[in-house]
Amino acid sequence: MNNDRFTAYYRAQNIIPEDEWNSFMELLRRPLPTTFRIAGSREIAHTLGNTIKDEVLPPPAQIPWYPEGLAWQFNVSKKVLRKSPEFKKFHSFLVHETEVGNISRQEAVSMLPPLFLNVQPHHKVIDMCAAPGSKTAQLLEALHADDTATATSIPPGLLIANDSDARRSHLLIHQSARLPSPAFMVTNLDASIFPVLRSGTTEKRRSVKNTPSQLLFDRILCDVPCSGDGTLRKNIGIWKRWQPMDGNGCTVRILQRAMRMLEPDGRIVYSTCSLNPVENEAVIAAALNSNQVDRSIDTSFTSWKAYIETISEGKRADSKMLETHWPPSNSGSLDLERCMRIYPHLQDTGGFFVAVLERKSSCTCRPRRRPQTKPAAHPGKIKISDPGFKEMPYTFLAPDDPALATCIQQLNLTSDFPSSNVLVRNPEGDAVRSLYLTNDLVKSVILNNDYTRMRLMTSGTKVVTKQEAGRGMDAQFRILGEGLPVVLPYVNPEAIMTAPFSTLKVLLQTYYPLCASFPEPFKSAIEARGAGSHIVRFPASQSADTTLQRDLVLPLWKSNVSVALMIDKKAKRTLLLLPKKREKRKDSAATDEAAPDDEPNEPEAGNDNDGDQYENEGNIDTEQ
Repeated sequence: MNNDRFTAYYRAQNIIPEDEWNSFMELLRRPLPTTFRIAGSREIAHTLGNTIKDEVLPPPAQIPWYPEGLAWQFNVSKKVLRKSPEFKKFHSFLVHETEVGNISRQEAVSMLPPLFLNVQPHHKVIDMCAAPGSKTAQLLEALHADDTATATSIPPGLLIANDSDARRSHLLIHQSARLPSPAFMVTNLDASIFPVLRSGTTEKRRSVKNTPSQLLFDRILCDVPCSGDGTLRKNIGIWKRWQPMDGNGCTVRILQRAMRMLEPDGRIVYSTCSLNPVENEAVIAAALNSNQVDRSIDTSFTSWKAYIETISEGKRADSKMLETHWPPSNSGSLDLERCMRIYPHLQDTGGFFVAVLERKSSCTCRPRRRPQTKPAAHPGKIKISDPGFKEMPYTFLAPDDPALATCIQQLNLTSDFPSSNVLVRNPEGDAVRSLYLTNDLVKSVILNNDYTRMRLMTSGTKVVTKQEAGRGMDAQFRILGEGLPVVLPYVNPEAIMTAPFSTLKVLLQTYYPLCASFPEPFKSAIEARGAGSHIVRFPASQSADTTLQRDLVLPLWKSNVSVALMIDKKAKRTLLLLPKKREKRKDSAATDEAAPDDEPNEPEAGNDNDGDQYENEGNIDTEQ
């Protein structure tokens, strides 16, 4: 693997000492080690971390700089890990835990930008170029730092994950389902022209009536598109096609737009998976100078003037090299040496670049006017300004809406349930099918902006759906498995059943077990309940062959005579700890047995795929 252009260019930059050049190039030709991060609540993360230390042989090493020891490195490549028999158990462990969202496959250097942002639960955060979503997941976890193992908090802050590609935006929605959040939104916009958003607060201006104020962000992540030459260790195709001008021309505009959206004392993290100064320090310098803020880079020519003089006047207009590709005249005052470039040969990682920018509270510069979303004329009834945008509208239900009142009554929700923040994704007048829950800030953003102009793909988290029942039964609302952690704090404690682990094993191994088949006291408890959605808690316990290290709280559906555990196949497979082939045969056999007519269909996870996620989905969970 070699590229003469790459070698000549980077040697000319003098960013790598000559005595380190050979080790740098040698490591670029070796595969990356396997790295992963433990996701979810801190309680679950530490329990899983102890499991990795005690049960994985040989154990991976903790990445020393990651907080609380929640990131790990296994010094074998993904291919070796997947194919070698001695790593079969560990690979199976990674696959199972990734499927249920407890582990995120992610390069070590990719974990850095969210850490530099230092997100708190009250922060307003936007990820400008979010797909495929590994960093977005880190930001969500920081926003939900107060979550417990069984319940999700409703943070006062906000996270908007944006991507310019509609398909990748839907991937973001799928990835974020692992951590359901009422504070989460996904938009599908060009980050360089992200519109002004309005919040519900008002501000007084001279000669102008009170208007909703602009929503500014406390934390902004600009992990921008780039040439990706820092990913040579995993994307070997770059060796053949790389050339110095592979960078993306929109990066400066994205960073400039982020600067105008930042709160005083707010923080931006700009990052790329490129080593190229043209994509890194040059962008930082151009953006800082364009914002009149009072950071040096080397190229083959000492200045733009020296370069342009080598080109005849008739061809200068066709040159793709701009003056901003060279250090500006004030480069010495821009503190560019404070940027961080991460070299693969120093820590056995990929290549990366990170810069942290903060807006001073004393800054008096005013943002330039940008396309804005107009406030909605009527809450919940937003005029469509982009007919080409095909997403369904967002309609908030009134707290006294009959359908919502029925849902609260059927699910035994307490008066603390935030009924004013429940929305539906169907046109007004249509029957209510699924309910989404948001926090106050997300609701304010939706009501004060045109969702089609925002190109809002999803908002909040789906928590409840209407379940069609069997013969002689009315449809009822049920709590979704992914929505249970959000709703659980508002469920009447008396409505939650308790059952031993032996009952969970029956529910996992038997399709639609009869209520009468369970031992006491669960038999009497479930028979006394009406048909519909119920919640059961399985306390931590230990038996001869199994250890349940923490309480599990899961949703059930009870029909007239039987019950079903309402979790998706991936979660059930992980609880069973069965190989996928065995699970697949079991599913096939189950289709030959007719389920009782009054049973609901078992819910499926979005984009469910019985294949190995690492094998079939490429780098969906791995982000540089």
